[in-house]
Amino acid sequence: ICIKDMAGLITPYAAYELVAALKKQVGLPVQLHTHYTSGMGTAAALKAVEAGCDVIDTAISSMSLSTSQPPTETLVACLRGTEYDTGLDLGKLADLSRTMTETRKKYASFEAGIAAVDVNVLQFQVPGGMLSNLVSQLRQQNAMDRYYDVLDEIPRVRADLGYPPLVTPTSQIVGTQATFNVLMGERYKVIPEEVKRYVSGYYGRAPAPINPEVQQKAIGSGTPITCRPADLLAPGWESAKAEVGPLAKSDEDVLSYALFPQVAKPLLERRAKGMGGKEEVAAAIAVALFQQQEAREKAKGSAGEPMAAGSPWKMFARSGLMTRGGWR
Repeated sequence: ICIKDMAGLITPYAAYELVAALKKQVGLPVQLHTHYTSGMGTAAALKAVEAGCDVIDTAISSMSLSTSQPPTETLVACLRGTEYDTGLDLGKLADLSRTMTETRKKYASFEAGIAAVDVNVLQFQVPGGMLSNLVSQLRQQNAMDRYYDVLDEIPRVRADLGYPPLVTPTSQIVGTQATFNVLMGERYKVIPEEVKRYVSGYYGRAPAPINPEVQQKAIGSGTPITCRPADLLAPGWESAKAEVGPLAKSDEDVLSYALFPQVAKPLLERRAKGMGGKEEVAAAIAVALFQQQEAREKAKGSAGEPMAAGSPWKMFARSGLMTRGGWR
């Protein structure tokens, strides 16, 4: 069982009580994943270990703190000589940290610039990944001066939407709507398509009732679905399998075709002729994803809306696939 504390809100004693209760009642291995945003990550991890936690997630020191995890070396040192000694070599960890310090410099443009500890998270309860995405959105709009305005707006939007959990993808849905509300100068003047789909029930039933006024603005007289969203999809596996035919040599090939038919089929045909392989298919799919993202952002920009930023890390990874994937 993994306790996922995406905003770094768990206190040391709460971590102890929760882990101890799980170990007593469930008897399964327990893992704690927390973030350092509030500054409590290391202390929470230590108390979790004392309560019997089997795994704690950490990050090498040069990549830790802020919205990342507690530093590995710190916890290794804290536990050394105790019954919880990890046996990890601090010297080797230090070497790795120095390497990652230099590596991190190459990606400085992707840094969110969030403080090592931001106690505001205790009030706003915003996960680390959501914070970094928010900073990216505001920087694109030259609106970093509205950062705290958006943080103030996030709890209000979350309440309006029936308190969806602040984990991907609903965290990004809430964050993007809050950003629009602040930057447009009017709440819900712009409602992204994903918010409309959420209100319509395509992300499942909201934990609490959605604000009726917001629902009216989002979907008008439309009626939210009450069934499992996937039940509305026609089965597609067998039809995709039949359409791609002998070109597919594995379930992975069928899935590639089902998701990206216009890209996958020509490349599978090339592979059948000995002109490319799995890497080329992956690279082409990466290009398709990248182009779709660019098209969405251009469409939003031309409509005069703030553009919701895609993850720069994902964009970088996709562009890397283009150059590494045997692209011909």
